[in-house]
Amino acid sequence: MLTKTLLIRMFVVGLLLCISAFSAFEMALKNGMSQNSAHTMSVNIFVFGEMMYLFNCRSLRYSMFKIGIFSNPRLFIGVCAMIILQLLYTYLPVMNRAFYSEAIALKDWVVVLLPGLIIYTTIGLEKAVRNFIGTKRKG
Repeated sequence: MLTKTLLIRMFVVGLLLCISAFSAFEMALKNGMSQNSAHTMSVNIFVFGEMMYLFNCRSLRYSMFKIGIFSNPRLFIGVCAMIILQLLYTYLPVMNRAFYSEAIALKDWVVVLLPGLIIYTTIGLEKAVRNFIGTKRKG
């Protein structure tokens, strides 16, 4: 079930998430943010990075644009629910107290969302290269 390709993808995604989260945490602390804010950014990096990987996992060979962004309504509903929950985790005071999270500035979302975009692009390019090589071998 877990092919060599899938294991490599999982390793690459995990590595990108870890590097991104730890780097953002350290950068946030060095820029004077509180530990709770740095923690909140790191948690959001993992959640949104995994969401982008989830969209890429819908097909082993094709991008979400080829199979259709909305072709799985349950997935889309689940992702929307997760985004709402993450925003509550980040900005709702009762959640901040319960999870030791802290509201982050709008500019910090660039740091949070960029790793997800990198993960999506990396896996998408890997799929495109595999498809291109597969086509060349057949032809």
